[in-house]
Amino acid sequence: MRRFAGILYALFAAALPARAAQPESPVAIPSRAVGYTQHATALPGGRLANVATGRAMLLVPGSRPVMLAVDLIDKPGSWTQFVGWFPDGKTAIIGRAWESEANARFEEEHKTFRFRAGDWLYDTHLLDLATGRADNVTAVERVSFFNTGVFPWPGDPNRLGFTALIDGISKPFAMDRDGRHKTDLARDSTGFSYGFSGSPDGKRIAYHENYQVWLADADGANRAKIDTGHPFNFAPTWSPDGQWLLFVSGEHYDCHPHIVRADGTGLRKIGDRNGYRGVMEFLDVPDFHGGSSDVPVWSHDGLKVYFTARVAGRDGVRDTVELFGVGIGAGETPARLTTSSPSTLHYHPRPSPDGAWLLYGSHRDAPGGGRVRNLFARRLADGLEVQLTDLPLGQAAMHGHWQPEHAPPGPGLSAPPGP
Repeated sequence: MRRFAGILYALFAAALPARAAQPESPVAIPSRAVGYTQHATALPGGRLANVATGRAMLLVPGSRPVMLAVDLIDKPGSWTQFVGWFPDGKTAIIGRAWESEANARFEEEHKTFRFRAGDWLYDTHLLDLATGRADNVTAVERVSFFNTGVFPWPGDPNRLGFTALIDGISKPFAMDRDGRHKTDLARDSTGFSYGFSGSPDGKRIAYHENYQVWLADADGANRAKIDTGHPFNFAPTWSPDGQWLLFVSGEHYDCHPHIVRADGTGLRKIGDRNGYRGVMEFLDVPDFHGGSSDVPVWSHDGLKVYFTARVAGRDGVRDTVELFGVGIGAGETPARLTTSSPSTLHYHPRPSPDGAWLLYGSHRDAPGGGRVRNLFARRLADGLEVQLTDLPLGQAAMHGHWQPEHAPPGPGLSAPPGP
């Protein structure tokens, strides 16, 4: 297995930049590390051929990116994704997926996912940055072959939240940090749940079920629906102070940032995506799924929301998708943060923990021709943009996550592994 993973890395490393892109001195670059996922975008053979090249990566600005959890790439059709961090920055959350080629062919033919045990396996691992050890917590006392969205439970270092697929139904679960005592938090509900998150004090949860937003206590009790009057509501997240929920609401592919108080009152639209479907295409070949959801995010202090929206081109100039910020006070209007070349598409904004930088992806023209998806950081004080990754055509950097606190990688992660 180790030899197979090493050979794959040797091939994959040819697509890595020699160094992360750096601005000319004396311009500053962000000091925090970034975890992200890199994959191919233009390989023939459909969706699986490209997503199966996915690798969880770590970038310390100014250094060469490092592939994480290499040993998890243990057979063809398997890949990794960078999911998130623990608050102390010492543990990364890594998803490991595998799909059979036969099932992928079925999905391409029927243009839909088919999740079945034996054809899919998705587990989530906790990677110790100092030692390189990855523990598969979703395989302990396993409840499903498809376990995603693992997050550290706010206020409780010994608890995790995640989403498990049970008999074709996605449900919110809790478990101990070691993977034991998995508990279904949706009780007897038969709705399809997603977008599961915990309040900052750890006492409440939120998720969308059948595209309606639900609130409940941390143990799943006292479930209540937020009535928006809209058929499509997606990805609720708590404000840093726990007083508000942020999500998109409206019609499918015509939904916009909304906030509501934690008690379900005060629903308010705070921005308009102006025709942007809210989906970032992450492949350059036809994709039956249609891309990655691009949702709004809170600022570090919870006083503002960042989101992406379409800006129409004029006189034949192609549209762009730009970054916007809006305060959550009544009557505040969105402010445009970027002005880009035609066809530039920004995606997945994420503010740094100190609020100084905004991390995002951008699909834009490459110097040698063509268009590439790279990660960038924008200094919010003055609008300075720094390119963090420098990928060639046919590669993409997606889903960037700032390291919450500085924790240097151990010797096993200090350099890319050899074959």
